[in-house]
Amino acid sequence: MSERRSLPHAPHLDDGWHVVVKEDCPTCVTIAPVVETLANEIGLAVWSQDDPGFPDGVAVRFDETLRVSWHYDIETVPTLLRIVDGIETERHVGWQRADWEQAFGRSLDSRSIGATIADWMPGCGSLSVDPGRTAALDFEFGGSPFRSRRVEFAAAEDEVEAMYERGWTDGLPIVAPTEDRVARMLAGTSRDSQEVVAVVPPNLAEATVEQVAINAVMAGCRPEYLPVVLAAVEAACTDQFNMHGLLCTLWFSGPIVIVNGPIRREIGMNAGRNALGQGNRANSTIGRALQLVIRNLGGGVPGENGIDRAALGAPSKVGWCFPEAEESLPPGWPSLAVERGFDPEDSTVTLFAGHGPSGIVDQTARTPQELLDSMAGRLLATGNTRQPSEAMLVLTPEHQRVFADAGWTKAQFREALEARLVIDPALAEAGISGGPVPEGGAPKFRPGTMLIVRTGGDAGAFSAIIEGWIGGRAGSEPITHRITR
Repeated sequence: MSERRSLPHAPHLDDGWHVVVKEDCPTCVTIAPVVETLANEIGLAVWSQDDPGFPDGVAVRFDETLRVSWHYDIETVPTLLRIVDGIETERHVGWQRADWEQAFGRSLDSRSIGATIADWMPGCGSLSVDPGRTAALDFEFGGSPFRSRRVEFAAAEDEVEAMYERGWTDGLPIVAPTEDRVARMLAGTSRDSQEVVAVVPPNLAEATVEQVAINAVMAGCRPEYLPVVLAAVEAACTDQFNMHGLLCTLWFSGPIVIVNGPIRREIGMNAGRNALGQGNRANSTIGRALQLVIRNLGGGVPGENGIDRAALGAPSKVGWCFPEAEESLPPGWPSLAVERGFDPEDSTVTLFAGHGPSGIVDQTARTPQELLDSMAGRLLATGNTRQPSEAMLVLTPEHQRVFADAGWTKAQFREALEARLVIDPALAEAGISGGPVPEGGAPKFRPGTMLIVRTGGDAGAFSAIIEGWIGGRAGSEPITHRITR
């Protein structure tokens, strides 16, 4: 006997035989004469999941809420149960003439029931195990796992407008986080719903898996995205990433999430055409879910009374997430995650405080040296041209092939590029970088800190620069975090 069927709050069934059927099942329709005969002659109790009038000629017990089916683990209809002293003692799944005849001690052939029926039919799936219903039924009959406060809207309220008026949104409409939707979202992870994921700045509020799931629902995520969102929240709320500082700065940047590893393909992320843009649900909603967590739990809201003081802001403050195109990386070009110490089979998120993108257009370069000159020129112009900056370089396949076809590795590419990324001494001296300027000029980026990611459509001699905030103790350091299912 399963644990569920022994629950003390399970519905009481009278002693005797019970059968669970549904009208939308060919097997149940076919054996209806058997069910009618047994119901009228020996008192077989008939529970119908979808039609209170099926079968005809029977006093049907309508399991409209599926409470009986859920508590008694009905996975297939028809299912025949025997109850003795309130306990299930016998079960037959589907239609097998021999088993039913043995159970009732009588013949169930065409002479006794007035119909010709095959000796065996497997039956159909129970409505109580329908994928679209299981989470709601588990919530309703299994006891609420939630600790979050329930908010009731009046019948006449428009829920979209009501959620906006309560300040839950980023300015765009959100999905109402009903208990059913949150329960389905929580099914996307094996982690306990009350596990504390992070302490979210600026209010330093504890965020549980459940609370992150609520915001993931509001952002429009699917359940399989939840592990990525959880990892992004964990990474964002570290001292290394410094989400609090990123909220307080007058600069434009927001958290950008780069996904590596097998989970990219599993959840259908777009690493091809328009990879940095709209149109893919996972790309569009994962970053937004992170930002809603920061807003709704941490209190990181913009405006005169909010802590987000950006002078201009950027779309990355709404949410920005994209994967790296790992499948076609050439030899010697490790992915971002591998370059940062993880294994290729690890699924990870890397967070970078940035904004943009701004384009690098070079459709004529045919050698690595020519293309490096174009890239270096654009990178030197990022941020303040007189002092060091932070940036991510997003290479499209067409630009990367210029280097890969010439036999360059990623390390060689980085070394050659960084050699060109030097601020002119005269400009650096006039700036505010602090300290003496080396005779050859100041490096534009701290060695090894510029992230290099490959993604985007296969055609197009364009790459992109995603400008950053500031690094070091005063700013935000990129962080790579393993995704836990």
